[in-house]
Amino acid sequence: MSRKILIRDLTLRDGQQSAFATRMTQGQIDRVLPFYKDANFYAMEVWGGAVPDSVMRFLNENPWDRLEKIKAVVGDVSKLTALSRGRNLFGYAPYPDNIIDGFCKTSIESGLGIMRIFDALNDVNNVKSTIKYVKKYGGIADCAVCYTIDPHFSFAEKTKAFFKGKPVPGTVFTDDYFVGKAKQMADLGADMITIKDMSGLIPPKRVSTLISKIKAVVNVPIDFHTHCTPGVGLASVVSAINSGVDIIDTVIWNFAGGPAAPAIELIYLFCNKMGVELDVNMEAVAKINLKLLEIREELASVDAVKKIPIAFNPVTDEVPSEVSKQIDIAIKAVKSDDEATLIAACQAIEKYFGFPAPNQLVKDAEIPGGMYTNMVAQLKQLKAEDILESAMKLIPKVRLDAGLPPLVTPTSQIVGAQAVSCAMDIRNGKPMYSNTSTQFVALVKGEYGATPVKVDPEFRLKIAGVREETNYDVSKYKMQPNPELPECNNVLLAENNKEVLLLELFPLVAKDYLTKYKKTLNVAPKVAVVAEEVKAVVKESVIPTLKIVSPLPGRILSCEVKVGDMISVGQTVVILEAMKMENSIMSDFAGKVHRIVVNEGDIVMENNILIEVLA
Repeated sequence: MSRKILIRDLTLRDGQQSAFATRMTQGQIDRVLPFYKDANFYAMEVWGGAVPDSVMRFLNENPWDRLEKIKAVVGDVSKLTALSRGRNLFGYAPYPDNIIDGFCKTSIESGLGIMRIFDALNDVNNVKSTIKYVKKYGGIADCAVCYTIDPHFSFAEKTKAFFKGKPVPGTVFTDDYFVGKAKQMADLGADMITIKDMSGLIPPKRVSTLISKIKAVVNVPIDFHTHCTPGVGLASVVSAINSGVDIIDTVIWNFAGGPAAPAIELIYLFCNKMGVELDVNMEAVAKINLKLLEIREELASVDAVKKIPIAFNPVTDEVPSEVSKQIDIAIKAVKSDDEATLIAACQAIEKYFGFPAPNQLVKDAEIPGGMYTNMVAQLKQLKAEDILESAMKLIPKVRLDAGLPPLVTPTSQIVGAQAVSCAMDIRNGKPMYSNTSTQFVALVKGEYGATPVKVDPEFRLKIAGVREETNYDVSKYKMQPNPELPECNNVLLAENNKEVLLLELFPLVAKDYLTKYKKTLNVAPKVAVVAEEVKAVVKESVIPTLKIVSPLPGRILSCEVKVGDMISVGQTVVILEAMKMENSIMSDFAGKVHRIVVNEGDIVMENNILIEVLA
């Protein structure tokens, strides 16, 4: 009997998130679900990650509906999977156990079978609660170890740091580091362990080594997850198969490759020659793939890759002789531990079929592809594309200053946004860290958990105002406001448990979504028209004032002061959402608040006036 490997299909979550900014509508997903029911995947990743946020923010859809509608069609054929950020769940803040409990319970009741749980710092303490509650309600706890590498510093940078008395740490992310994390998670009750290579940086030899070492200390299935962006994804999956991995993550052909995971069709070709059974209905996969081509054409405006592979069906089409030859070369190479030949053969196969070429920029930067594209988009918004190179070069320093976190959501976004801010500081003649996001401050302070290396206490004092590591105090957690909506017959903004959870996990986005949704359901009573409309015309004073301006474009989350307040230098006056981060805008001077120019929800650009102050 041939060996069997299980397949987790990522197409409807990580696949579309990697290539199409998570813009698949429910209608588009509904078109492929009948074929998914026949495909017989072990698991389907359909939820979590950016899906809940994006379907509300961009598609005006309910995240719970998406999960439940997929479950209604697929049933128990495939286990539905979501990606969760440990104690942060789907958000950017740590949550208390009662929120995690309710979230896990409701998710599993709505159809979730597997929760893939990771922590952006690989702090095992942050996954304990989710493991407990997922298992309590009958789900499978899939715990992910986030693969990362040590940042590269030049000899000059290392020398400079040494003479400053702050030497660059030695190798942190060793085999023992990753194996130790896997063992701790298994001891906590993990039902499976995933090696999560979110950046596509893990080379084939390292995959083989880690799988063997992890299998030696844990007795649960091992899943391997990677991306193709830097060009080694397919080769590393082939190495994982050869090394005895139990489950691999793949994407269907027309959504695969590039920033996404390798195509299942290519894995199928390799497995046929390696004597490995997939137990997937490839004819059903081909039907899904035809629909995905139509959907990809519909998503052309958000297609980050814009390179569609040539049509190929491994069930009905003859495998080209050149491809068959390269597969043979790759299999021989993986068995003889010839990494360079294995990678070259796999890249030749992907090139033949028209998949995206390796992204050299991402490869050299050694960061997730999504982090890179986020930074590019942020800089375009800031009209500061010219500082991209500077921001990229600052990533290793910002990362080290913050305790060397792995670069995965949310730390990739926090570090990337801070590198952009620091590059702007330098461009504007200011010291680095003149502007810091609330999330960066929390990371440095210790509120996200224990970082792989200790943060310098003096740096923590500079950024967070304290020298000692300070954990997040969940006892001080306050639920989001849940007001009545006068314009909707005074219904509550969140009327049930699912809506309350959305509001807790995505306060701003869910507030907008739920308000719009309630307006479609409730028609407020008509108000009598007043005979004469009173208009107050406020003439602006010519009194000279000091202006507090926005350092970058964003959206006003809140004003922390009111007209007439006396403020001091360094006092937070406005909270601004920019680059998905919360930024505390502080006053550069003391005085009395004369006028507040902005309101909650306003969009502002760089250097827009926020508040006027009388000195």
